[in-house]
Amino acid sequence: MIEIRNLSFKYGKREPLFDDLSLQVDAGRIAGLLGKNGAGKSTLLRLVAGLLTPQSGSVCVDGFVPSQRNPLYLSEVCMIPEEFSLPSISIAAYIRAVAPLYPTFDRDKMAQLLGEFELQPQDRLHRLSHGQRKKFLIAFALASNCRLLLLDEPTNGLDIPSKSLFRRVLVGSISDEQLVVISTHQVKDIDTVIDALIVVDDGALVFEDDMAAIGQKYLFETTPLADANALYAEQSVAGYRVIRARSDEQEETTVDLELFFNAIIHHKIQMTK
Repeated sequence: MIEIRNLSFKYGKREPLFDDLSLQVDAGRIAGLLGKNGAGKSTLLRLVAGLLTPQSGSVCVDGFVPSQRNPLYLSEVCMIPEEFSLPSISIAAYIRAVAPLYPTFDRDKMAQLLGEFELQPQDRLHRLSHGQRKKFLIAFALASNCRLLLLDEPTNGLDIPSKSLFRRVLVGSISDEQLVVISTHQVKDIDTVIDALIVVDDGALVFEDDMAAIGQKYLFETTPLADANALYAEQSVAGYRVIRARSDEQEETTVDLELFFNAIIHHKIQMTK
């Protein structure tokens, strides 16, 4: 669905943010896009959304070039940016004005999601808290039924119950024809919902794989003592959180996404496929 080839991009006269980056992500996935601060996660989402144009290389989504802003493409992509502003109107007025831009928008689904997030159609957007506005945008994106959803830090501003609700409604709202890409620093907010992991660092794709494949290749354990044979380890209150290579005879363990990300960034684990 998303096919990026030899992408290079920079802002003005700055150093290139991406240099010869290539990536392919298919539909039917919820992909987590991770990287350090300044790694270009938000920029990559904007390139895919068509809000930015690469200096070289190509970005293609279902045969469309996003930067050409084809109305047919724009009707199939919905992006929630980390920073946003909303007009001083009611939720109902916003839906009346914006929903017609998305042919697959489901008003019944929107009403259900508003109820889940404890929002009312008559609520004025400018009077809602930041977290409430974020929940409204999440509900709108899911109700749009767009084939491509780009969510940049969707859990920022949400309290703990709302984060749990976000995970539940996200998994329950996505079809096999859709692709969701979530960019976030809040790794623990998405580790139970994503089925693919993408990591960018220093202008390049440094890791990409299925979460199921990660669970098959590696063991995630906590040990009382340091293990020199571990691929990666971090000290914690309970001892050491470690990653080891897994053999076929060993039972799979739950992937510690935060630990795994740190191992990638410290160059202890590299992409193999």
